[in-house]
Amino acid sequence: MADPKGFMNVARKEAGYRPTKERIYDYGEVEQTLNEKDRLLQASRCMDCGVPFCHWGCPVGSKIPEWQDAVYQGRKEEAYFILHSTNSFPEITGRICPAPCEKSCVLAIHEEAVTIRENECATVEQAFDAGIITANPPQKRTGKKVAVIGSGPAGLATADLLNRAGHWVTVFEKNNAIGGLLRFGIPDFKLNKRVIERRLDIFKEEGIEFKTGVNVGIDVSKEELLDNFDAVVLAVGAEKPRNLDIEGRDLKGVHFALEFLIQQNKVVAGQEIPEEERIFVKDKNVLIIGGGDTGSDCVGTSVRQKAKSITQIEILPKPPEERAENNPWPYWPQVLRTSSSHKEGCERRWSISTKRFIGENGKLKQAELVQVEWNKDENGRWKMTEIEGTNEIIDVDFVFLSMGFTQPVHSGLLENLGVEFDERGNIKVNDKKQTSVEKIFAAGDAEKGASLVVHAINAGNIAARNVDQFLREK
Repeated sequence: MADPKGFMNVARKEAGYRPTKERIYDYGEVEQTLNEKDRLLQASRCMDCGVPFCHWGCPVGSKIPEWQDAVYQGRKEEAYFILHSTNSFPEITGRICPAPCEKSCVLAIHEEAVTIRENECATVEQAFDAGIITANPPQKRTGKKVAVIGSGPAGLATADLLNRAGHWVTVFEKNNAIGGLLRFGIPDFKLNKRVIERRLDIFKEEGIEFKTGVNVGIDVSKEELLDNFDAVVLAVGAEKPRNLDIEGRDLKGVHFALEFLIQQNKVVAGQEIPEEERIFVKDKNVLIIGGGDTGSDCVGTSVRQKAKSITQIEILPKPPEERAENNPWPYWPQVLRTSSSHKEGCERRWSISTKRFIGENGKLKQAELVQVEWNKDENGRWKMTEIEGTNEIIDVDFVFLSMGFTQPVHSGLLENLGVEFDERGNIKVNDKKQTSVEKIFAAGDAEKGASLVVHAINAGNIAARNVDQFLREK
């Protein structure tokens, strides 16, 4: 244990965010860092519980008490390697993970959890600064070749572990850069893309081959894929967004959230977007439909583009400020979450449904909303009903649909490969992440549905272990 009385003598201290009036004018990371002395004190608060619920709550099984103790003792190398033993890129999860580990920390019973996520990020950054993190290619190669389709967190985690096992790994990405939604979906103010590049440089030195701008199924046929590789891992994500099929959906100004976010990320990276294609909300009224993280990212991006007004609506009721009786610790708390973007300025509304979009000459002008209420029917299932007389029409220039993702895209690659799908439309796999086609495995959102980055990493870890076993048995 770092300090047996640390949690009693040291209060939780977060690094916080850069001042709002400063950060809204750029796309730099909003989160600040503590100095090393304060960071050691925060690590001292870990109690090394007999039953570490933080470890239970972490999807990648991070050995949190062990590396917290190493941090407090000043053993930077040991702390990093414990972290890295379960997570291929903890510097990324240390920035963007919602930290289920902290929600299940024993100290969270009193809302004073250890600052696990911040400690994780600081530990990795200190290891980079100290020159601890260097490329470590495998000493021996098996001669087996694996293709990983998709370079998001699941694909990168899979590729890393299979490469460490000595297999030759090639990662195919249809976009012009590696990273999937880590690069294109998450704004730079949450994750600076140089962080991704730094880890990719290590992966390349360790022998992973990356091929960008390759649309497997079109540029590479099914026959070529199965003939040239001993195993294939599908990590293509759940890219089919949930649509809103209402009047006016086809008006100019109504976009899926990722269209907006991906374009802005490309602009920040220096890519020029033709003016007629540019989604730019300066001095415009913005409506964001969906109350999750992607919607929050749309808020922050709209703030930086200097929108006139920003409204975010959610069809579900407003979550409680504190845990409900039926939502006890150590489970994930179903409570109101307020992001740094929300604090920068927007109106948030709950129990609101969208009836229609209203336009003029094909261009969005207004949206009709209505308040709803939720009650259980005779079978105990929640049912939504509109509240009569609550219809309203608001002025809107841009709408961003941020209602989640339903499944992977079936047309093209997946249908050509002949893999089966489950009842939700995801790739059907067994407990080894193997699909209905013998040599083909799947990992991440493509097989489990849209979820957290840490869940995708864990799925990649599981897939990699089973692909390795499959290849060695062959």
